[in-house]
Amino acid sequence: MVTERTYLPAAGRDAFLPFYDVITRLAGFHAAIATLLVQAALRPDHVVLDVGCGTGTLAVRIKRQYPTIEVTGLDPDPLALARAEAKARAAGVPVRFDRGFADALPYPAGAFDRVFSTLMFHHLRKDDRSTALAEIRRVLKPGGALEFVDLAGRHPHNFLARILHDHQRVPGGVSDRMVERMREAGLVNARKTAERGTLFGRIAYYEAFAP
Repeated sequence: MVTERTYLPAAGRDAFLPFYDVITRLAGFHAAIATLLVQAALRPDHVVLDVGCGTGTLAVRIKRQYPTIEVTGLDPDPLALARAEAKARAAGVPVRFDRGFADALPYPAGAFDRVFSTLMFHHLRKDDRSTALAEIRRVLKPGGALEFVDLAGRHPHNFLARILHDHQRVPGGVSDRMVERMREAGLVNARKTAERGTLFGRIAYYEAFAP
C-alpha cells in the first residue's frame, strides 16, 4: 500500500493528462527514447524498471521491441498509470505497472538489469534526487545500468514546457551536478552521454552503472 504523499502529476497538472502523449510526441519524445534505447544496449534476458513511467510510452515500447524482457513501470500518479495500463492492453503486451515513488522503490536489492528514467528527475525536489539515485543503485544488479534523459540546464523550460509545468512546483532541469550525484549514490562510470534540442528545450542523456 502506497503512503499518500504529494507529487507532481505526469503532465504537470491533471487537466493536461489527456493531451500529454500528443504533446510529447510532437516535441520529439519518441525520437528521444529511441536514442535512449540504443544507449541502453538491452538484451533479451534483461529485467527492466521504468521509474516515473507516466503514461507508459517507454515501458510499452520496450516490451513490444523486446518481447522476452520483463518490464515494470512505476509512477505515483494513478491517472497516468491507468492510461499506461490501457496502452499496454491496446498494444497486446504484458507490462507490470506499480504505484510508488522514486525515493522508496518497492523492490528488492539487485532486481533489475536496467533502470530507465525519462523526463522525470526534474520533477523531483533537489534533495530527493540523491535519495532516488541511491534507491536506483540499490535495485540494480551488479553491472546493471541507469539510463535516463531529462531537461538540461538550470532553467531549461521554454513556453511549451511552461504550459505543462507549474514552475512553483518544478525545481528545474538537471545539470552536470547530476553526474556528481550519481557518483555519490555509489554508481560508477557516470557520465552525460549527449545533449540535443527539442521543442521543450534542450535535453541531456545520462548513463551510470552499479559496481
